[in-house]
Amino acid sequence: MKKLRIGVVGLGRLGKVHAQNIAYKIPNAELTAACSIMPAELEYAKQELGVTDVYSDYREMLAKADIDAVVIVTTSSEHCWQIEAALDAGKHVFSEKPLGVDVAQCKQAEAAVERHPDLTFMLGFMRRYDKSYAYAKKKIEEGAIGTPYLVKATGIDPEAFVDGAIRFAKTSGGIFLDMAIHDIDLMRWFLGCEATEVYAMGATFKHPEFKEAGDDETGVAVYKFENGAMGMVHVGRTAPYGYHVETEIVGTEGTIRISAVPEKNQAMVYNVNGACTECVGSFPERFAESYLTEMEEFVNCALEGKQPGTTVYDGTKSTIIGYATTEAWKSGKIVKI
Repeated sequence: MKKLRIGVVGLGRLGKVHAQNIAYKIPNAELTAACSIMPAELEYAKQELGVTDVYSDYREMLAKADIDAVVIVTTSSEHCWQIEAALDAGKHVFSEKPLGVDVAQCKQAEAAVERHPDLTFMLGFMRRYDKSYAYAKKKIEEGAIGTPYLVKATGIDPEAFVDGAIRFAKTSGGIFLDMAIHDIDLMRWFLGCEATEVYAMGATFKHPEFKEAGDDETGVAVYKFENGAMGMVHVGRTAPYGYHVETEIVGTEGTIRISAVPEKNQAMVYNVNGACTECVGSFPERFAESYLTEMEEFVNCALEGKQPGTTVYDGTKSTIIGYATTEAWKSGKIVKI
């Protein structure tokens, strides 16, 4: 079996998920190199993943490692130049979201992708590969809810991981680019059109460190789409009970709700607190299968010389909307997109 030799850059929480999938769960992929500026992450690659070819310099990995492809799981602001460098070095590229933190960066990545049509590029909008979201898309295409005209989305990270969010806040691009980019992509996907204007606001009640970093711990945005459809997004970083993600698509003939209660499993505990369902604890847990499925798609496309359904242009469009949302949040005004 031909295997795609992959180097991963960034081995934080999500980077570890991708690296473990490549190393142990995808038969036609091989994790042959790893790069991180954190010595502990390189030690993790050696000890837990069996990767001996490790680098602290990304360009050195591109030049020296025996790899066909790169998986980029670094800070958002680093994605675009790393995408360009990898493609120009002749490597297939998978990059985590967002594509970039501003439109100029996205255009830089677009140009690199267009220069190398023979190389596979994929952006990590993994929710499109989640069984529930893919099912909802299929039902919408079949006309099960008539014409969709409203998408309501909630995504709140657990309070248990707030310290990491605070450390990341200064370089995340702001709460909407960091937290809402998946929901923005899904709104475009489900409604089949582009947003034309947005109003947004944010608030910080529990962790003033977010304000000090120029960010907020919670954000809400309302969108108008070109066909008159609407979108609503609520994102945050302080869910006390676990990871809260849900989406509702309202149509003229019905509604689809995904994860109205973000259950950890099908078990229910009956005790003095009543009937209790434990919530899923984190996004790697909730979307574990989706992360594996999307990486399998990337590997297969790279080996077969194909392009995946999620393109660099989806990244640019979502970033444009995310950037406009950030502008609306900071200015307090309705922003045209």
